[in-house]
Amino acid sequence: MDAIFKALNDPARRALLDSLRDRDGQSLSELETQLDMTRFGVMKHLRVLEDASLVVTRKSGRFKYHYLNAVPLQEVIDRWIEPLLAKPAARAVIDLKTQLEGPSSMTDKPDFVMKTFIRCTQDALWEALTDPAQMGTWHFLAGGVRKEDDTYIYETPDGGTMMRARTLETDPKSRIVSTFEPNWEGGGAPSRTIFLLASEGDHCALTVEHYDLSVPVVPGEGVHDGWARWAAGLKTYLESGAAHRFNSMAGAGA
Repeated sequence: MDAIFKALNDPARRALLDSLRDRDGQSLSELETQLDMTRFGVMKHLRVLEDASLVVTRKSGRFKYHYLNAVPLQEVIDRWIEPLLAKPAARAVIDLKTQLEGPSSMTDKPDFVMKTFIRCTQDALWEALTDPAQMGTWHFLAGGVRKEDDTYIYETPDGGTMMRARTLETDPKSRIVSTFEPNWEGGGAPSRTIFLLASEGDHCALTVEHYDLSVPVVPGEGVHDGWARWAAGLKTYLESGAAHRFNSMAGAGA
């Protein structure tokens, strides 16, 4: 947490975060033009933000793209503010119709990136992400999840289809590539997601990359808000064993 306050205690670093909030996924060259300092100076500030996990990066070809990661800030809010507002069982971090039959390309740039850390084993994280029974327990919005062949079908509470996710590629316990096919109004066109899992001793790092989005990524809304609630449910489930749906429409006991 000290690293977070250190990172925020500089106007240049706050300006970089503001820029990424307005337009995520910028390269060093793009960010460099916005500050009155050398390229090396901007790199040093970005390194501090990365060390605090406030910025995560994704390399594509010769370029490295930077993304705002809201998880550490949410943890700070949860520590001092959330207990004054509510007492959930656990509060954690801030979830193609076109055919994608061939191997996914790792040279394109994701539209959204989120990284979080969960106190669990890599096996447990993999199971929570691939077992439909578990997924239906912790998912913030789905009433249940079932699997048909290589496709996960997320159901609404009344039994309708909320979305589909067809598995395109897997590297057991470390990587999942799947479609993201929303069936709700305003969900946008089908897109693609990649989950990257890595063990770090007594906890795991989980990175979510979302590609080919047809809707804008606005902090605190839509895609951004959905993934934050998705991650909160997953983290709570794995760390406490208790299922809590972080759905804004659900009651405290949901």
